Amino acid sequence: MAPIWLLVGLVFFFQNGFLSSGISTNISMKPSEVQIGGIFTFNSSIGKVAKVAIEAAIEDVNSDPSVLGGTELKLVTKDVNDSGFLGIIEALKFMESDTVAIIGPQTSVMAHVISHIANELQVPLLSFSATDPTLSSLQYPFFVRTTQSDLFQMAAVAQIVEYYEWREVIAIYVDDDQGRNGIAALADKLAERRCKISYKAPMKAEPTRDDIRDVLFKVLLTESRIFVLHTYAKSGLDVLDMAHYLGMMGSEYVWIATDWLSTILDTNSPLPPETMDQIQGLLTLRMYTPDSDPKRKFVSRWGNLTKGSFGLNSYGLYAYDTVWLLARAINTFFEKGGNISFSNDSRLNEIGGRSLHLDAMSIFNGGKLLLKSILGTNMTGLTGPVQFTSGRSLVHPAYEVINVIGTMRRVGYWSNYSGLSIERPERLYTRPPNNSVSNQKLYPVIWPGQITQKPRGWGFEKKQLRIGVPNRVSYREFISYEGGDSFKGYCIDVFFAALPLLPYQINFKLIPFGDGRNNPSCTDLVRLINTGEYDAAIGDIAIITNRTRMVDFTQPYIESGLVVVAPVRTLNSNAWAFLRPFTPMMWAVTAGFFLVVGAVVWILEHRINDDFRGSPKKQIVTILWFSFSTWFFAHRENTVSTLGRLVLILWLFVVLIINSSYTASLTSILTLQTCASQFSRSICQGLERWTKKGWCCSCG
Repeated sequence: MAPIWLLVGLVFFFQNGFLSSGISTNISMKPSEVQIGGIFTFNSSIGKVAKVAIEAAIEDVNSDPSVLGGTELKLVTKDVNDSGFLGIIEALKFMESDTVAIIGPQTSVMAHVISHIANELQVPLLSFSATDPTLSSLQYPFFVRTTQSDLFQMAAVAQIVEYYEWREVIAIYVDDDQGRNGIAALADKLAERRCKISYKAPMKAEPTRDDIRDVLFKVLLTESRIFVLHTYAKSGLDVLDMAHYLGMMGSEYVWIATDWLSTILDTNSPLPPETMDQIQGLLTLRMYTPDSDPKRKFVSRWGNLTKGSFGLNSYGLYAYDTVWLLARAINTFFEKGGNISFSNDSRLNEIGGRSLHLDAMSIFNGGKLLLKSILGTNMTGLTGPVQFTSGRSLVHPAYEVINVIGTMRRVGYWSNYSGLSIERPERLYTRPPNNSVSNQKLYPVIWPGQITQKPRGWGFEKKQLRIGVPNRVSYREFISYEGGDSFKGYCIDVFFAALPLLPYQINFKLIPFGDGRNNPSCTDLVRLINTGEYDAAIGDIAIITNRTRMVDFTQPYIESGLVVVAPVRTLNSNAWAFLRPFTPMMWAVTAGFFLVVGAVVWILEHRINDDFRGSPKKQIVTILWFSFSTWFFAHRENTVSTLGRLVLILWLFVVLIINSSYTASLTSILTLQTCASQFSRSICQGLERWTKKGWCCSCG
């Protein structure tokens, strides 16, 4: 009996978590299986790929004992068939079945609703395809996006618009959470680059052909020809079909589709020939995943998984990595002492939970620890590094820029690190970031209509430009309003000279700005352009900082700086022009110094130097020759005495200064004209007086 009682005591001892030292511990026992849920639409372009990818990932995780140490993942998937109501119902059912995490939902609309349930019951929600940027971690702490946010996709679209020097776009989108919030993010990113959305064209979630036609008719009345199409797969193709029917796929138009188009082409390729004809020349984006051995192996394995019935898209890769991310997080959860247990939510009972059977749903007690483990996971998957930033976004967001010609042709990449580039993003990460405009580059694009020249992006056929012209009182040589539609002046002449250089015709009207009695404020005129009252302005409008924040300026065709306008005095050139650099007094003083220096050197040298001896006549000639030959540094007499050499060195330095001053003055007289304004001379004299008082100024 003693051994039996000893064994019972040991069991009791360890079950209560006591050690011989008296320290309490929490020993977590791993279950044989952990249940996770999946919510998506099985027959959609994203859902059918994700379903196969997730099931393959579950199989791979369960076949690798090093991941969960013998515990298996049990996946239960639910097909919600694009219904938000069914998505809510299936999420509630999962909360009744001890589910520790849910992969999904597929759409952002469902994610907004189901995230409230996840928050209440503390069950992490991992979505590989809900890209709405407003699914914030502050509002939905248990929502984890395991794909790229539309915030980055819209940043890529905005940078493409800026790269091709367009300023306005038209947004066509589905009027739901994902569509509205994605376009709102696009508007913000365009504003950062001084571009804008000129017209928003929302559509129903499931529009008819008549609905689409009505929307496109309104779009045709606008000026911009740059269309950003942010929608779902089926409605997106319907929009492009109707646009092709209405003649909106010609050489004047540009269509930029978000990644829904590349997803269709990756999944259902090849599309019917008539569909491919309708999308030629479009630009689209695709989430970039770096090439790697695991990715190549999975791509080669994909044909066996699907029997060749459909292709693999980027969302399938992210869905596969989502399972591995969750598996590693669950393993970390167990290593940190977490255990799978659930408790009732008292608030559900308070609102009549028993009559509605809400008491069957329970709170996952380890939800916060599992969420922390998910966000702290750092791994490398099929999509590259899988790691979350402090804002819960995946690191290194990047997209491929695709030109639809034939099938798909990559023309470059966009990364949040260095913008647009023709180099793969992972190569750029080894260099310092460079988002300057000069560093942005894409390969040539073939646009709708099979043209290679960049479309201008707008048309003036239906709109007359309103151009504001300052009605000035002064400086009428630049701008002069003569009444009616008549304007004169240098700025007007420049404008009409530039019109024939444009490759298109424009319809415009010049409108005077101001009452004609006082000079109008050019800043007010610029502000009216920014508000849409005018489309442009012509005039002597200075380019200053606060104005450049509101509008774009042409290159300046008048540039003066700080100047004084004065009459020009023309100097007549004659044979005595070489005497003008010095005044008569300067010439006399210079000649006197030559004689004095010659005499001083003679006094110091004639007693000991044979070159300065001889008859009186010879010595006078030597003095004159020696002194004047130093002007050209051509003296031949040697100096012997120390004092004589010192005097000669000092004199040669003075001669060098005189020569330089003479040459510079003579050059300016012969090449430059001078101003004869008494006003300009008085300004220069005033500046000179300020200089003596310590001011730093110049007068030229």
